[in-house]
Amino acid sequence: MDKKIRLGVIGAGIMGMGHINNILSGKCPKLEVVAVCDVLSERLALAKESLPAAALFESADAMLASGLIDAALVATPHYAHPELAIACMERGIHVMVEKPAGVYTKQVQAMNAAADKSGVVFGIMFNQRTDHIYRKMKELISGGSLGEIRRVSWLITDWYRPQAYYDSGAWRATWSGEGGGVLLNQCPHNLDLLQWICGLPVKVDAKLHFGKWHDIEVEDDVSAYLEFENGATGIFITSTADTPGSNRFEITLDGGKLLAEGGQLKLWRLKESEPAFSARNKELFAAPAFTETVVETDGESGQHIVVMNAFADAILCGGALVADGVEGIRGLTLSNALHLSAFLGRPVEIPFDEDLYFAELSKRIETSRGRG
Repeated sequence: MDKKIRLGVIGAGIMGMGHINNILSGKCPKLEVVAVCDVLSERLALAKESLPAAALFESADAMLASGLIDAALVATPHYAHPELAIACMERGIHVMVEKPAGVYTKQVQAMNAAADKSGVVFGIMFNQRTDHIYRKMKELISGGSLGEIRRVSWLITDWYRPQAYYDSGAWRATWSGEGGGVLLNQCPHNLDLLQWICGLPVKVDAKLHFGKWHDIEVEDDVSAYLEFENGATGIFITSTADTPGSNRFEITLDGGKLLAEGGQLKLWRLKESEPAFSARNKELFAAPAFTETVVETDGESGQHIVVMNAFADAILCGGALVADGVEGIRGLTLSNALHLSAFLGRPVEIPFDEDLYFAELSKRIETSRGRG
């Protein structure tokens, strides 16, 4: 099919321009950037250099009402994602939203409801779902041959950011500008992958440190305990202050263990499941025999390009998205639950009281130095 999707980009910052450059380089042949919107004139000027024929807009409403675009990419600060996505949906414009889906689940519920009514193609930029390691972990666990999950452990501290990063914008790392710190800015992909591969926990107990390592008001250090419906437990640890950091994702199951680290996926497969072995074994210090292998994958990790090409295919011929936009609420649910646990100083069950979370977030927005 020769037809191209006429794409408008809302937000010409680092991510927006990254997507534009991918399309200009021919990596997304079914997409054509015909319009760009940004509230900052200097960003529009830079976009004009790359796209001299594109229409430029200072407001999203003007671009969406122009009739020039078939689809939009929302790459703005977090709070605006649901509002802009809904505006697209109400006009019948297909929409791809950068992560996270929003800041709090109440606003994302409204976005998902609008998506259900609109019939447009709605995707979210969970590009890490294209990574060959995580796809293989999902495949192995969903296949069932390793049994039930027993323990999840993700140490993800290679998100180091110096103070200069936070000083680069007054909105950064503030409750009013971003609505959170490392959980909402750096970790949406990890939280999405955790729930995509392992399912959502049913209870969390989180210890968050706000501005512990940087001059910021939101969290930059997180240690969380997770409980899952089947009784499995887990930990999730992240920070923007550790350097060199680590990225170690380990899942223990009845029939073995998976470890993703250093670009490899290792599998320890028990020759007999632990429950079966433990039930029949009579030796005090025996353990099940196992094999250890490096799992072969297809090695493909197309990232943003694969997501955008799938988005175009979904519009043109009903193809499958990498991540349906309505799924964005799941990782955000986990993020909000971790925040709420820290706000209240106690464990929080999922689903949680969304009104209570919004009230607690609002208290912090009222005193945020980024307000206004």
